[in-house]
Amino acid sequence: MEDQTQIFGLRAIIEAVTSGKTIDKVFLQKGLHGELFNQLESLIRAEGINTSYVPVEKLNRLTKKNHQGAVAQISPVEFHDMETLILQIVESGETPLFLLLDQLSDVRNFGAIIRTAECTGVHGIIIQKKGGAPVNGDTIKTSAGAVFKVPICKVDHIKDAVFYMQASGIKVVAATEKTNQTLYDVSFKEPTAIVMGSEGRGINPSILKVVDHKAKLPLLGEIESLNVSVACGAFLYEAVRQRL
Repeated sequence: MEDQTQIFGLRAIIEAVTSGKTIDKVFLQKGLHGELFNQLESLIRAEGINTSYVPVEKLNRLTKKNHQGAVAQISPVEFHDMETLILQIVESGETPLFLLLDQLSDVRNFGAIIRTAECTGVHGIIIQKKGGAPVNGDTIKTSAGAVFKVPICKVDHIKDAVFYMQASGIKVVAATEKTNQTLYDVSFKEPTAIVMGSEGRGINPSILKVVDHKAKLPLLGEIESLNVSVACGAFLYEAVRQRL
C-alpha cells in the first residue's frame, strides 16, 4: 500500500529537497550509479537527510511506480526549531515538560507516544535527524491525529538537546532500568525533560552519563521490561499526578 507522503524518482526527489520540502528519509537502491543518482546522493548528504541503501525489491514494495532507484518519505508535518520552542514555553510562564526520544525505531510506538504526549500536556517532542522512526501515515494513524498538535523538533544529536535543556534550566530525567531509583523518587514538578530510549538498545550510554536523574518503573513480574510507549505513558502520567 503506497503512502501519500512518498515521492519517487531521482529528479522528483532532487526537486523536493532543493525546494525545501521536509524529507524524513530517502531509500536508495544498492549498487546504483549515474550522474543524476550521484547528484541526489551529494544533495541528501549535504542536507543531512536520513538515508538507507536497500535492494530493489524493497523499493518495489514501497511503490509500484517507476522509482528509478530512489523513494523518499516526505514528512506530513513541519518541524519546529527546538531553541525557539523552549524559549516560547519558558517565557509563557508554564512549567516545561518535554520528551526526548533516543532513536525510537517503531512508527507505531512513536505514534502512541505522541498521542499520550498530547493528552498529558507535553510541550514538545525532540527526535534525532537520523536513526529514528519517521513521521509517516502509520505514525499519524496511531497518534490519532495528535502529531498535528504536539510540536516536534529534530536535532543532530540527542545529547546536544540534553545539554541545551540543562542550560535552559530544564532537568533531564532518563527512563532506564540501569538505576536503583524509581520514577516515584523523582520530582517532576519543576521544568523537566524525559528521555526514552529505543526498543532494543534503550538509551545510549553516552546520554545516560550526562542526564540529571535516572529513574525506572518497578516491575513486579518476571518480564524485564515494558513496551516503550507504555513506559513513556507511566512516566508522563506520574508527571501529571505530581503537577495537578
